[in-house]
Formats: sequence, structure tokens, C-alpha cells
Amino acid sequence: MNGLLIKSPWIEEILAGRKTWEIRGSNTRQRGPIALIRSTSGQVSGMARLANCLGPLSRDDLLKNIDKHRIPKDQLMKGMPYPKTFAWVLEDARPLETPVPYNHPQGAVIWVKLPDDKRFTDQTATRLDKLA
Repeated sequence: MNGLLIKSPWIEEILAGRKTWEIRGSNTRQRGPIALIRSTSGQVSGMARLANCLGPLSRDDLLKNIDKHRIPKDQLMKGMPYPKTFAWVLEDARPLETPVPYNHPQGAVIWVKLPDDKRFTDQTATRLDKLA
């Protein structure tokens, strides 16, 4: 399973169901269930399904979809988040009842390959079945 590193406050918005587009500076071919990791926490905080990747997006695309990515309009008017901006479309995001610690590999900044770990799989098995 891959874990996606997401900074606060964005991960909280995703886990609360208010944010469905994670804005990134690159495309991804990854699809399916993923773990959501709060950056610098050392813990898996939730699960989601990565359903699609849209882009590259224009400023107009972002302005029309603020409800999906939650970046304030005034921030967008100052400039694009990345030279090429993509929306990673997340569905069925849910927090874990108890965050699960993991060992963060040196150099990982976007994705973390999570090992098979009984503490992780026991808690998430039902969630993964629902996301598959």
C-alpha cells in the first residue's frame, strides 16, 4: 500500500470530507486505495481512494473549483501553486479511529511505500474492502 504525505491543514480538510482535490505539481498514474499520512507526524491518519488525476489545470480551472481544493481565491490570484498544476481526485476519505505509526524512509516527500503491518492492516481491512 502507498501512503500519500499531506500537510496540515489540507489533510484535515480531506479527512473531514470538505476537500476532494489534492493539488500537486505532477501527474500520477496511481489509482485505488491509498493511506493518508499527516506530514511530519510519523502516523497514517486515514484512507481514501485515488480516483483520478486532472490537469494540467489553469488558474480559471482552479477558480471554478475552489470548493474541491479549498485554496483561497486571494492566494490563487497571486499565482499558481505549481508551474504545472494537477488535481489528484480523492474519494471516500475517512480518518482511522486510531492513527497507525510507520517508519518514514529518508527522502520520501510525496509517497511512502508502507510495509505489510498487522497493526495497520487489522484496522484498515474493512475500510480497504469498501474502497476497492
